[in-house]
Amino acid sequence: MAEGHFDAPVFIKELYETTVNITDTPFFYNDGGQPVYLNALPAGVTPLEPATTNPAVAIGNEYVVAEVMGIKPTPPYGVETQLGFIAKEVVYEPMWATRDIAAAFGITLVEPGQGVPLSSPVHTLSQVEYEYGVFAGHWSPYQNTGNNLLTVVCTDLEHHDFPHVFASTDPEFPLVISVARYWPKLSKIRVADLWVRRGCALYIPPKPAHDNPECIDLHNNRNSARACWGDIKHSSVVTKTLLQTENGFFYWYWNAAPTVHTNLTAVR
Repeated sequence: MAEGHFDAPVFIKELYETTVNITDTPFFYNDGGQPVYLNALPAGVTPLEPATTNPAVAIGNEYVVAEVMGIKPTPPYGVETQLGFIAKEVVYEPMWATRDIAAAFGITLVEPGQGVPLSSPVHTLSQVEYEYGVFAGHWSPYQNTGNNLLTVVCTDLEHHDFPHVFASTDPEFPLVISVARYWPKLSKIRVADLWVRRGCALYIPPKPAHDNPECIDLHNNRNSARACWGDIKHSSVVTKTLLQTENGFFYWYWNAAPTVHTNLTAVR
C-alpha cells in the first residue's frame, strides 16, 4: 500500500444533472425502473393519487420528544430545530417500502409502469444522478465536527417546499431512505428506514411549514447505501433524485443521540 494510505471513501458524488420543467412535464413516470418526466402518462396508465398526511397513522419506532432544545435560523438556507429525545440511542426500524408503509410517512410508492402527478411552487427542478457511499451519513452539520468522518450518526431529518423523487436505480442494491413522523403537540416521533426495492421510486410532495401542525413528515437520504454494509466488494449505490438545487429553503430537525440502522435480510 503506497505510503500507508487507504483509498478515500466515497461520500457523495454528483454524476450528472438534467433540468426538469414540471410545467412542460407535470408527470413522473417509472419507465421500467428509470425515472422519466412526461407531459402525459402513457396510454392505459392511470395516475396514482399522491399520499396525504394522516396524523392518525403511526408506524416505526417511537420516541418521546422531551423538549425543543433550540431553533436556529440559517439564512438563506433554512431553519434548524434541535429536538431532545428521551433515549440513549435512536433505532430506525428497517422495513420494505410498500404502498401503505410509504403512505404512513406521506410518501407515494411508484412501481415500474406507474406514474404520479407532480406539484411544486417552483417549476424548474433538477434530476441528479448521485453516487452515495456507505459513510455518507457519518457526518454532522450540527455538532461542530467539521468535515470529519464520525463513528456515530445523529438523527438528521428535513422537509421543504419542493418535491422529491427518490429512484432506486442501482443495478445491485435497493435504496434506503430514512423517514420520520413527528407530532409536536404529543411530544413524540416515530422513525424508520424505508428500503426501496430496485426499480421502484418514492415521491414526496412539497411539505411546507404550517402553524400548529398535527404532525410533520420528515426524511433524509444520506443513508442511501445502507444495503451495502457487509458486502466486501461494494460500498456505494447509484440513485437518481428530483429536487430543487438552487435557492431551496429547508426545515431541518436533528437530535444528537447516536442512531442505529440495521440491514434487512435478502436485500437483493
